[in-house]
Amino acid sequence: MTNSTEPRVLAIILGGGKGTRLYPLTKERSKPAVPFGGKYRIVDIPISNCINSGYRKIYLLTQFNSASLHHHITNSYSFDRFSKGFVEILAAEQTLEHSGWFEGTADAVRKNFIHFKTQNPTHYIILSGDQLYRMDLKAFMDSHIKSGADITIATTAVNEHDATGFGIMKIDSKQAITEFIEKPSVDVLKSGKWEIPANARGDLPKDKKYLASMGIYIFNANTMEETLDNDLTDFGKEIIPRAIKNKKVNSYVFNGYWEDIGTISSFYNATLDLTADIPAFNFYDADAPIYTHMRNLPPPKINGTPHIENSLLSEGCIINGKSIKKSVIGVRTIINDGVELNGVISMGADYYENEERKAENKTSKRPNIGIGKNSKIAKTIIDKNAAIGENCRINVDGNKYPDGENKLPNGAYFYSSDGIIVIRKGSVIPDGTVI
Repeated sequence: MTNSTEPRVLAIILGGGKGTRLYPLTKERSKPAVPFGGKYRIVDIPISNCINSGYRKIYLLTQFNSASLHHHITNSYSFDRFSKGFVEILAAEQTLEHSGWFEGTADAVRKNFIHFKTQNPTHYIILSGDQLYRMDLKAFMDSHIKSGADITIATTAVNEHDATGFGIMKIDSKQAITEFIEKPSVDVLKSGKWEIPANARGDLPKDKKYLASMGIYIFNANTMEETLDNDLTDFGKEIIPRAIKNKKVNSYVFNGYWEDIGTISSFYNATLDLTADIPAFNFYDADAPIYTHMRNLPPPKINGTPHIENSLLSEGCIINGKSIKKSVIGVRTIINDGVELNGVISMGADYYENEERKAENKTSKRPNIGIGKNSKIAKTIIDKNAAIGENCRINVDGNKYPDGENKLPNGAYFYSSDGIIVIRKGSVIPDGTVI
């Protein structure tokens, strides 16, 4: 029997807005649905944290490009009838009370109270859909309940440079948050006012003197309803600063790996870090697996003797290439003879092309999906179902491009961001293309 004193926890994952910082990966999908780590989606991270912590009532709030996210969730998460668990997407909808889009994170939660209240929760955990971390949410909840707080905010220690990009919390020796400042300047930080008190530092790194909000919160259910009984739209900028003034708000200091992967460069760097000998984020944890869509695909097939170094190969791949270094190769990726990859993220393909389709490609002089013979590619993200021709050279010749959309003379489009080339989903890159 379930202990009646156990908290009834509802997890809410915020799917985010249009995902403009991750464009063009978010051109046809929402941020949580962006492929990650070869076989996963970003949304698998917070969902798995919830499941591994014993919280199986999970709502995912989204409103932009949600079709692929719906497909992934439907195919990936199905609990048995006895667990009463679910992962359910709540997209923005018109009702008699609300006729518009979600106007912010807090507004998204407010407009879905009608669904949440049917679960009669005692507590809400609010999670972000575009962060990479492992957290024992049960320990987070236990800390919240023990403290007697109305709201607990997960925080992480950051250095002075990084602190200017976050909401920074001032705490006392008992972890209570007394003040909040959004993206402070270096001059403000140098006053010393915002540094973590010496008696609250524990074993935090010495150079990380400030506590940044991770955008992860626990609310008592009645506190959530009370703090959202207004027209404020954003948790971080409006709800939390106001609550600090009139509620008991505590900090839960998280000292593990945490990375916001909401930009092309942060996404690229976090993904390639998976290829390190000891990656900062470990997928190989038997006690806390990351769950995803179970595909009936064969293991990767490696033909010949290509040189493969510090790389991840996903199921269903067929590798004939010359060398693959520090790269993450997604499901069903086809790599042909003579291909050299260095620092490449391939998101793979949704399907294999049959012989009839390949014959049509040959007639129309269109490359097959995958990477054509003798192509050389570096520091590039190749989105799903892209067809890259033979003898292409992408980001290996020192060419510089302005950030944003770029068009080649042959009409092919690609995207550039901080020196990283992004080949868009379904793109066709003709033979001999140089980028």
